[in-house]
Amino acid sequence: MGSSEQRVFTWDEVQKHCSRTDRWLVIRRKVYDISEFSKRHPGGARLIGHYAGQDATDPFTAFHVDKTLVNKYLKSLLIGELAPDQPSSESWKNVQVTEDFRDLRAAVEKTDLLQPNKLFFAGHLAHILLLELAAWLFLWYFGASLFPFLISLVLLSTVQAQGGWLQHDFGHLSVFSKSKWNHLVHKFIIGHLKGAPASWWNHLHFQHHAKPNCYRKDPDINMHPMFFVLGKKLPVEVGKQKMKYMPYQYQHKYFFLIGPPALLPLYFQWYIFYFAVSRMQWMDLAWMVSFYIRISLTYIPLLGVRGFLTMFFLVRFVESNWFVWVTQMNHIPMAIDHDQKEEWLTMQLHATCNVHQSFFNDWFTGHLNFQIEHHLFPTMPRHNYHKVAPLVRSLCAKHGLDYQSKTLFTAFADIVHSLKDSGELWLDAYLHK
Repeated sequence: MGSSEQRVFTWDEVQKHCSRTDRWLVIRRKVYDISEFSKRHPGGARLIGHYAGQDATDPFTAFHVDKTLVNKYLKSLLIGELAPDQPSSESWKNVQVTEDFRDLRAAVEKTDLLQPNKLFFAGHLAHILLLELAAWLFLWYFGASLFPFLISLVLLSTVQAQGGWLQHDFGHLSVFSKSKWNHLVHKFIIGHLKGAPASWWNHLHFQHHAKPNCYRKDPDINMHPMFFVLGKKLPVEVGKQKMKYMPYQYQHKYFFLIGPPALLPLYFQWYIFYFAVSRMQWMDLAWMVSFYIRISLTYIPLLGVRGFLTMFFLVRFVESNWFVWVTQMNHIPMAIDHDQKEEWLTMQLHATCNVHQSFFNDWFTGHLNFQIEHHLFPTMPRHNYHKVAPLVRSLCAKHGLDYQSKTLFTAFADIVHSLKDSGELWLDAYLHK
């Protein structure tokens, strides 16, 4: 469609196109019809659909490394642009917040903050492989008695946790300039070293980044309301509707039973196979099978079948605790609500918080202690988060946005405190409203 034939639209017109079968969105004032394309979108129909009827300029910029390639797809989807009298984003959004963040993004792109140090990531991969080798050597040399078994258990759990953080880097296209190399190494780490499908991680994780803590859009809070009620507003809604799937007033206690210990060994461990098969992700399934073949051939000769299965599920148990506490400490205590369609900066600050920097915190969390910076700049290599943090903090101060940073143990405790508060809000609404 030539530019002379392009139509102009108002925001009222754009916002009407937000159903599953009729989807428009705006990028840099251009209006695109993604109704059919969303089904072919590499990130999934749900991800791009979360911005139907909205301005998607900032998530588009944040997620895509190769803008030239992506713009080729956009050309065929272009149907017009916003009318000259229309603002560049929705009328309720703070224009100055949006412009200032985009200025910060432009300034970051002119520096080396988006450039990876490949030796950093090579070192992390090497330390994971060395830990896995050490785990096997302990059992091979000292035998399968209790002490070497426990040492190997700790080492293998560390391998799985650290492998989780490293696959996260490649999944976010943070290491190589070419997406295909990031995807290949991502499949190797999450598939061959961890036994999970890359497509499953992509499907869930990018939705989380696009709309963090937004009910029905962020898969990371799908446990609401089946197992937990979350935030301050949603528990009241559930209580008023007299819904009670669980005794939520005790959720800060049963979280220790069905939260950190159970997520990986009792749910993810089985669901990932269903996901790969049901979506016919055969390459991902092959990578997964290679993990189970490798680990079985490595440890069954040393431990026997029963000992191997015991080791395997204990590793998943330890990894699950590590994973859940680290990934939830930045989000569960923060605002959780329906999509408020806020500015990119505001939305991420409302949904995320940081944990203070230290060598241990950086390593233990895979630099997810800088969750704010990671959410604002998801393709930024993690070793640069601390460099951009002062700029983000300054921007937040300018606009009165709460930039939260805590100690590691405070962040852990806040998960429990927030669950307790949410349970009490539910109980009050359930009994009295």
